[in-house]
Amino acid sequence: MNFELSEEQRAYAASAREFAQSEFRPHAALWDAEAIFPKDALRAAGDLGFMGMYTPEAAGGLAMSRLDASLIVEELARGCTTTAAFLTIHNMATAMIGKYCQQSVIDAWCPDLVAGTTLASYCLTEPGAGSDAASLRTRAVRDGDTYRLSGSKVFISGAGDTDVLVVMARTGSGADEIGARGITAFLVPAHLHGISYGKKEKKMGWNAQPTRQISFDDVQVPAANRLGEEGQGFAIAMEGLDGGRINIATCSVGTAQQAIVDATAYVQDRKQFNSTIADFQHTQFQLADMLTELVAARQMIRLAASKLDHVDPSASTYCAMAKRFATDAGFKVCNDALQLFGGYGYIREYPMERYVRDTRVHQILEGTNEIMRVIISRQALMDGALEVIQ
Repeated sequence: MNFELSEEQRAYAASAREFAQSEFRPHAALWDAEAIFPKDALRAAGDLGFMGMYTPEAAGGLAMSRLDASLIVEELARGCTTTAAFLTIHNMATAMIGKYCQQSVIDAWCPDLVAGTTLASYCLTEPGAGSDAASLRTRAVRDGDTYRLSGSKVFISGAGDTDVLVVMARTGSGADEIGARGITAFLVPAHLHGISYGKKEKKMGWNAQPTRQISFDDVQVPAANRLGEEGQGFAIAMEGLDGGRINIATCSVGTAQQAIVDATAYVQDRKQFNSTIADFQHTQFQLADMLTELVAARQMIRLAASKLDHVDPSASTYCAMAKRFATDAGFKVCNDALQLFGGYGYIREYPMERYVRDTRVHQILEGTNEIMRVIISRQALMDGALEVIQ
């Protein structure tokens, strides 16, 4: 197994790093403090292809591997965790449209989605169906050439400020009214009659992207806007979540990397008891542990991404392991970095408290880390732990 990045991959990362440090990082504190959704910055990301990274080439995307895309996402997260995270959600929704919609719909929507001039939200979670996604109740009833969509979604990133919604709804009847069967995915223009948006949620972090509840009241969606076939929605959602888990884990690693860079510079400059903080053995050990955990998390993500790219049967398990480990480790690294800053880490003049706030939710998103443990242990009990790790 070759752990070295190719020249092309290094070029991807360098391009993303330069963009993030010039377009995201200088503004991230303001976006957070004033809850600004930076659409102009997202459009600029689209100019570099970052808004359609793994959307198929036939739909105008770059068709990148998950591994290559993770290199870009990590660098973007170093600039602004929240904006990078939304960008990955947009990428997930856009890739689904580009892969599963019929060509006329792809032609109508994907050029602007890939360019970042049109933005997408992904709508799976419901008030009564968080981790148990298969119990969703939003329903779409076929009526000739349309579906009538009713129900609600909650905790939707970008809601109210995006143009396209990829919505999971139940179309089955009888035995298909429960569980994973009978769920279908739809592309829903965000401002159709019957769609309403709740208040912008006041959150601990991720303030640079709006989060709202969405209600659908007999919304008429063209049947042509269906992704794939009826009943295929849950499989599409789970496919997206595997990639989403890699994405959010990568956002944690990127933020943790920047936290280590910032903390290392700080402890070499800050003096206490006539010595720099970096001279204290405790500080040195703390940095060593932080860096070790960061590298371990990064390698787990890259392994999971490789499994996903090669359609390995155990890819979902590896994605769950990477998400669980990297989001826990990333948050811990950011929290430890804040501790090295002492009181200064707690005030908003420095970015440490923002890193901590923004990475905390990663342990909840894309399936809580408790659910990741359920996925991993279930596979281990089914196939045997030795088989899982080979």
